[in-house]
Amino acid sequence: MLKFVVLADIHLVPEGKLSHGLDTYDRLEQAVSYVNEVHGDADFVVFAGDLADRGEAEAYARFKTAISPFAMPTYLTLGNHDQRPTFLEVFPGTENSETGCMDHVIDQDGQRIIVLDSSEPDLWGSGQLSAAQISWLRARLAEVPDTPVVIVLHHNITPFSVQTDFIILEENAAFAEAVLSQGNVRQVISGHVHMTTSGNYRGVPFCTFAGAHYNIDPMMVDKSGPVPTEPGRYVSPVPRREGPGQLAVVLCDADSVVVHMENFLDRHLVLAPDLFAWS
Repeated sequence: MLKFVVLADIHLVPEGKLSHGLDTYDRLEQAVSYVNEVHGDADFVVFAGDLADRGEAEAYARFKTAISPFAMPTYLTLGNHDQRPTFLEVFPGTENSETGCMDHVIDQDGQRIIVLDSSEPDLWGSGQLSAAQISWLRARLAEVPDTPVVIVLHHNITPFSVQTDFIILEENAAFAEAVLSQGNVRQVISGHVHMTTSGNYRGVPFCTFAGAHYNIDPMMVDKSGPVPTEPGRYVSPVPRREGPGQLAVVLCDADSVVVHMENFLDRHLVLAPDLFAWS
């Protein structure tokens, strides 16, 4: 059986700073320690994007330091908070030569894991896969039509009827068409939304996990929206909690894929709304 761990939404910041009141470096250290102690038998770890909060080089350097104690290989991809050029200054030569992005193929124990880079910071939050990436995905699936495949990327692939529906993967229909082209994809795993979900989009099974940053209480879009606190200043009424800090443990064999959502940090306090105010 293949076993791997997925972490996402790390949101590291330079030393001495917090992200929405949270010490994200400490949270990452706790996650690394938890995986090594509880899941030291995992074959590898995938980081599914938002490694840094604002894409600074210092944040990526701190990330490299924090993950160095891992006892197993790590594979990195990017999310909407990341900056690919800056990331590659700290992790040079790690991009895929065909796509120019942080796309990976991992073949192990009769399984294929495909990791996709959906980062496009110019879109202000939504995700993007280029035509080259979609073609690359199709080719990697066609190579192994009889092999079970799991795909990991940052962005969720369908709306959830929540406030963040405007920042999903933009090419979700093209992605789904590519995924279904061979019929061998068992599961699509994402972070990004800071909440735990599962479902099906156009026949594609998916799940999301809450990640290592704050956790969002799901609220339907007709019950929520930006609230003005003063002229030109807004807060979101959606509760955001300090935790849990969550990761996904994935178990794959010839017959099934099982995804366990596990909390490495089990705190659920509601964070002050002013930490999420904007102008």
